[in-house]
Amino acid sequence: MCGRYALFRWAPAFAALPGFPGDQRSQWNISPGQQVLIERQGEGGRELATARWGLTPPWLTDLSRTPNHARAETLAEQPMFREPFRARRCLVPANGFYEWRGGVRKRPYWLTPAQGSFLYFAAVWDAFPVQEQLWLSMAIVTQAAANQRRPLILDAAGQAAWLDLATPLPLLYSLLAQPPAALLERPLANLVNDPKLNAPECLTPA
Repeated sequence: MCGRYALFRWAPAFAALPGFPGDQRSQWNISPGQQVLIERQGEGGRELATARWGLTPPWLTDLSRTPNHARAETLAEQPMFREPFRARRCLVPANGFYEWRGGVRKRPYWLTPAQGSFLYFAAVWDAFPVQEQLWLSMAIVTQAAANQRRPLILDAAGQAAWLDLATPLPLLYSLLAQPPAALLERPLANLVNDPKLNAPECLTPA
């Protein structure tokens, strides 16, 4: 399961998108519950916004139960995700993500695109009203991949279709069912196991 990811490098075109924070810093160890960048379709084109990682619909009363992930197989049916899937789809930009494997002592791995150094996870967002302000939140869509669940990674065409609210359901279903993306994998030292560490040392090789 993708419980952590990183966003530490981006292109000038990404930084030029509306909503890019002026104080955005490199993040090497992003965990659920943190404020993260999402990309969505605005009236004038793509825009960025900040959202909490952990979907929080306005009807939720138990704020300790905010899902970080949404399974691709049941995304369209589950009450928590059904409406966001229909009307509030977004992308989560990243350079890669971490995966832990093994028995008693799991080894962290760093997974990145086979080509390039930037990728987009499919995600859904929602808004939670607090007094007169709306707080955004999101959940990353995951799909089965071998013995793991990994983020649904979309190419350029898939990104455009995912963000377009006019995309027909059969095409969306085909994106949810597509094969897992080809990724490069690298075993890491255990430094990244500390969720408080937010530095390049997270990527120290094993």
